[in-house]
Amino acid sequence: MQNNDFSYLEPHIVWKHFQTLCEIPRPSKQEHQLRQHLIKWATQLGLSTQVDQIGNLIIRKPATQGMETKVGVILQGHLDMVTQANRQTNHDFLKDPIRPVFKDGWLIAENTTLGADNGIGVALALAVLESQDIVHGPIEVLLTIDEEAGMSGARNLEPNLLTGQWLLNIDTEEWGQLYLGCAASLDVEIYQATAVCRPPQDLQYFDIQLTGLKGGHSGVDIHLGRGNANVILSQFLSQYLNEFQGHLVKFSGGTARNALPREAIATIGIPEKYTHALKQCLQDFEDIWRKKLKNVDDHLTLEIQRHLQPVQHIIDPQQQYDLIQALANCPFGVASMSQTLPDVVQTSNNIGVVRLDTEQAQIQIMVRAMANEDVKNFAVQIQQHFAKFSINAQLSHLVSGWTPDPQSAALKCLEQAYQKAFDIHPELKVIHAGLECGIIAEHYPGLQMVSFGPDIQGAHAPGERVKVDTVAKCWKLLTTALALVK
Repeated sequence: MQNNDFSYLEPHIVWKHFQTLCEIPRPSKQEHQLRQHLIKWATQLGLSTQVDQIGNLIIRKPATQGMETKVGVILQGHLDMVTQANRQTNHDFLKDPIRPVFKDGWLIAENTTLGADNGIGVALALAVLESQDIVHGPIEVLLTIDEEAGMSGARNLEPNLLTGQWLLNIDTEEWGQLYLGCAASLDVEIYQATAVCRPPQDLQYFDIQLTGLKGGHSGVDIHLGRGNANVILSQFLSQYLNEFQGHLVKFSGGTARNALPREAIATIGIPEKYTHALKQCLQDFEDIWRKKLKNVDDHLTLEIQRHLQPVQHIIDPQQQYDLIQALANCPFGVASMSQTLPDVVQTSNNIGVVRLDTEQAQIQIMVRAMANEDVKNFAVQIQQHFAKFSINAQLSHLVSGWTPDPQSAALKCLEQAYQKAFDIHPELKVIHAGLECGIIAEHYPGLQMVSFGPDIQGAHAPGERVKVDTVAKCWKLLTTALALVK
């Protein structure tokens, strides 16, 4: 595939829209360019558009002839994407298009995120708006902003804008499944000024870099036990920094609170006499973690090299101790499994972003749970953990979970569409990740909701891919379901 040309992929009406989404930058909180493009496009089709006060876009399409009295359906997705790139990749997500390749049935962004999450869902909704060949009742397409960085679009969605009674969220990542529930979430956030002092005279400075982890989605992939770069590197520093009379200059790891951190780097200073022992301990520590992560995350690498830039200040030793110990001993990953839903994570957290330097300590931790009360309780536990080290952590707004309703008419319609189009019974599932359904339901409590999507692997990490034939299947499922709406 060259020049971002998806024209030979089917269904063309879907892939041409995804091609547009690859060409127009759309990081979280930077969706305005795409939104303006879609408003112009919809207006040219004669469709009505509306932007609410936070920036969500609603596009409306009347029912086809004979379907005017059917239940109104809202097709919902989010405009933004997670922006992650491999360290050696020169990619500006505010300017550069995504350049995927087609391999073995998958469309792949090899060195960046692809944005199939949730670009495919948006493309499917846009295809419904454009198509003149499908049967449907009244359609509203709701395209929210900022889903990946706080769900502020859904949280601030204006009431009384939408008239549909069913909402189809096209933002899950396994074909053959229908989702009818999702996790709640809270962010634990630390923003604290750091105290500094002059370093001792005899220090040698090194950069310790951790690379090679797979990363992934902090909810969907949390149960896989993959490595967390912030956790591993902070545990190394916790174990050895004081032993070697070391001092912390800075620590940087992870790029998004909802992505498992793949890389981290720390700059430290230690007396010359300990440098050999430090390097040996680093090798031993790498060996230990390679064994822990065997067959799960096989390419962890810890490297050390001289730090060549001059160092004027180091972090105050007491604050250094508190920050490193708090990070190294903080709960991470899966905390508990559901007692009522088989193989479903109940509570988890991801230490997603760490930035420690001689100006500020910044830590972002995303907490998830299948019940609102559980996520609040676990977030408070983490907050109290940091308080033991005199670190003040703030809690963000609760992002509500979505309570399953296995008897909803919308779900029954999607099950019928699966049976009619593919002669299969879909799996009914809940997801340990955030969908916007729970938040939207707070604004529109009468909505019946179902979520589905194609096979997407590696969302939130470079190498993200979508299975092309499952996009075609989603299109067939969606168009079949719209025709079956009562």
